[in-house]
Amino acid sequence: MTMGEMNPAVDFYFSKARWKKELEQLRTIVLGCGLAEELKWGVPCYTFQKSNIVLIHVFKEYCALLFFKGALLNDSNGIVVRQTKNVQAARQVRFTNVGEIVKVKPILKAYIYEAIEVQKAGLKVNLKKITEFTIPVEFQKKLDETPALKKAFKSLTPGRQRGYILHFSAPKQSKTRESRVEKCSRQIINGKGLND
Repeated sequence: MTMGEMNPAVDFYFSKARWKKELEQLRTIVLGCGLAEELKWGVPCYTFQKSNIVLIHVFKEYCALLFFKGALLNDSNGIVVRQTKNVQAARQVRFTNVGEIVKVKPILKAYIYEAIEVQKAGLKVNLKKITEFTIPVEFQKKLDETPALKKAFKSLTPGRQRGYILHFSAPKQSKTRESRVEKCSRQIINGKGLND
């Protein structure tokens, strides 16, 4: 797709009733910065020289512009938020109406251009190493009891390992954590990630 040009493959996304005006405004702003529009993960994704810069996505309470390397942006205006405590690199700017988008349009453009410069410079977010995550007791016990599971888990990519650790850590009750470990053990042994 040509830089700054609408891609018909993503048009369907902009017809969502709840956030239609907001999405159209965000699309116009992003395309005005000369990025290529693609469809990735079922959402509009904007790239510079085939590298992901931002995407537009919707939630029940808000729509958002997500910066893939948002943690590296100088957010002097304080509009960028971390989606959850487990998100390491990406950051969002959230909106609930068109007026909010129009109000920060120059700031959004500046942030998009900054994100392009971050990409051009080859900067990377220092991600937490898998060894820095705490493995839940219930999963560690299962790993200790099942050598095949332990070997399979260690051979997974760091992202897949992190996905499982976060999934197993989320529940407050030990019984629920144990249940998740049991349900996922076969998938781990088969070399699959949580969402594969």
